[in-house]
Amino acid sequence: MDVGLTVGDSLERLDETIDGFDLAELSIAEGSDPDETDIDRLEATLDDADADLCVHLPFKQVVVTPVPEINDAIVDYLARLLEWAGDVDAQKAVLHGTARNPHNTDLRPLFADQLEAIGAAAADAGVELVVENVGHQKRGLQLSVLGDLARETGTAVCFDVGHAYMEDGNDGVDRFLSGYGDLVSHLHVHDARSRGDTHLPIGAGEIDYGVVTDHLAGFDGTVAVEVFTDDVDLLTDTAQRARTALE
Repeated sequence: MDVGLTVGDSLERLDETIDGFDLAELSIAEGSDPDETDIDRLEATLDDADADLCVHLPFKQVVVTPVPEINDAIVDYLARLLEWAGDVDAQKAVLHGTARNPHNTDLRPLFADQLEAIGAAAADAGVELVVENVGHQKRGLQLSVLGDLARETGTAVCFDVGHAYMEDGNDGVDRFLSGYGDLVSHLHVHDARSRGDTHLPIGAGEIDYGVVTDHLAGFDGTVAVEVFTDDVDLLTDTAQRARTALE
């Protein structure tokens, strides 16, 4: 198991926080050109820390719409980003599981088609695509729907523990991992509170990480601490708590 952290799209944050972690998850900002990234700086920082790289595809980009031409353009756009990710030796690429209208059941077969096409582009680039649960958000597919579509398409899952909690509490975490835990290749770990606070250090919120232990003990995938702070002590503490929960 490798434990790292998300760094947004900031190479400065990467520089300041990566020491002692196994990997960094770098975001590609919507509308940005990843070719403008300072690759020499990125590679040097990762080499110095002996850390691997994952990327997060643009947060706001939906996977599917009712319009075929737009869907084709989405695949082309993400395929271009995935090619860049492969060129910088990213291991995994995180994709939010979203739809223009996630409650429109007619879009679900189209979502599966899109996911397969994006997954094929990732495979061509030498990157593993992992689809992330964001069912607590306006355009996010519900946990069980995402799990079913991931299984149908053979797509690995980035399970965000905090997002699952925000969608359906500790019961939602338990149900998803009971039904789809075998699909989980990548984890986002943080804590949350039902009143709306999220991306807190583990232990500062209400998530029962014992539920995660019940299903993912011995986890051998990758883990990214997604706590919105540059306080290295807090990040390191959450990483250690995650390791303890997943041993």
